[in-house]
Amino acid sequence: MDYTTAIKGNNLIKEFKNFRLDIPTLEIPKGFATALIGENGAGKTTLLNMLAGIRLDFKGELTFFEKYSSDEKEKKPEVKSRIGYTGTGKYFLPSWSVGDIETISEFLFDNFDKNRFKEICNELALFGDHDFDPNKKNSDLSDGTKMKLMLATVLSRDTDLLILDEPASPLDPLMRDVLCSRISEYISRGEGEHTVFFSTHNVADMENITDHAIIMEHGNIVEHGFVEELKEKYVLVKGDASDTETAKGILYSITVNPYGFEGICLAQDLDKLAGMNLTKETPSLYQISVAVMKKNTRMVL
Repeated sequence: MDYTTAIKGNNLIKEFKNFRLDIPTLEIPKGFATALIGENGAGKTTLLNMLAGIRLDFKGELTFFEKYSSDEKEKKPEVKSRIGYTGTGKYFLPSWSVGDIETISEFLFDNFDKNRFKEICNELALFGDHDFDPNKKNSDLSDGTKMKLMLATVLSRDTDLLILDEPASPLDPLMRDVLCSRISEYISRGEGEHTVFFSTHNVADMENITDHAIIMEHGNIVEHGFVEELKEKYVLVKGDASDTETAKGILYSITVNPYGFEGICLAQDLDKLAGMNLTKETPSLYQISVAVMKKNTRMVL
């Protein structure tokens, strides 16, 4: 598929004492929602922090909107204002009230709409049955409500790119559905100009709004592509127990039970399974992701 990029990276390297992030090529297609998937410790947050400008001590080149380098992005407020970010942990100071966060956001970002902020806070039921409460302390909020507040803040700005680190993790199932709707609305409203790049462990819940996926393991990108293309590359197969041993040497990943086997097969290897009594299905992104992570994990399974 032809596309332009919202972010492009070349030879990205960040080294820690016991970890090395090494990404020769990174492409985030413009106008789509891209999910970043991987085990804990795969390097997802490190990569997102590099893209957001929180971490600048890395090697390599980043290009934003096919025009600006990482250095240019940091020096040009008009470029940084086009990017919205939500992180994990202590995103806002505990002592800040909702009113403080509103005031600070309005001061920092010319494209922050405080009326829209109030509307989104109320739409997300951030204060339960009560109306907007500027005196509510960030420290008094649950983890899920803190994430709602972060999302309300970033969605109240007029941006072209959202970088979201685990936005679904602290949310309940209903709010995850609302988050998907918000991301979909954001992409649609941009008419090809809005891009979302988010990390997630909740692949199944976020699959319906994921256009493009990147799967990471121990600091490397091990798979990437548009979801529909990945679903053509991989096939879910199920077969009889009598063919299990033969299938083990062919399938990309396999799960065995007393009645047979189930696994992911590369489409290019289907001919090797000829003669077996198989059922074939289109895998979900979740199934593809688990298979790829199993293939590349350092855990003993």
